Amino acid sequence: LAYNNDLFTVHIPQGIDDATVRGALLNEYGIEIGGGLGKFKGKVWRIGLMGYTSRKENVMLFLAALESILRSLNYKIAGSGIMAAADVYRKEK
Repeated sequence: LAYNNDLFTVHIPQGIDDATVRGALLNEYGIEIGGGLGKFKGKVWRIGLMGYTSRKENVMLFLAALESILRSLNYKIAGSGIMAAADVYRKEK
């Protein structure tokens, strides 16, 4: 995970198809993220968190949607991004 201003770049887990996940995010949740470009095509997702999209509600929705889709593809998730994000938001208060 790398942070560059308002763009997160996340490595796609091995065995997970980039287009399948991005398509499910868009079609099932109305969430659009970018795929990798050039040598990173099919290897990373580009997730923008700017303005309205960076609100807590949207971040939590995205994490829940991504976890749900990955689980539906039988990807084993260690821990929970939702719980980790909730912990960060609680500490910010």
